[in-house]
Amino acid sequence: MAKQKKAAPKPFDFPFAKENYRLLIIGVIIIVIGFILMIGGGSDDPDVFNPAIFSFRRITLAPIVAMFGFVFIIYAIMKQPKEEKEEKK
Repeated sequence: MAKQKKAAPKPFDFPFAKENYRLLIIGVIIIVIGFILMIGGGSDDPDVFNPAIFSFRRITLAPIVAMFGFVFIIYAIMKQPKEEKEEKK
């Protein structure tokens, strides 16, 4: 009887390349910056209104920065690494 050779186990492949993970981390940092820009503007005394909560930074800039971070993460997920593109050719 012939002995069957066991197939060598395949090495574990990560779902993304190193570049994708780097871009994902950058996207998360951008989102965190957006949320940090939204912080503040409250008042210590609940009877006193502080109009600083309606500043340009908190109402306009911070949500735009956070949305850009989410779009950047989508790009990082969808981006194909250069190594795969060269192998397909």
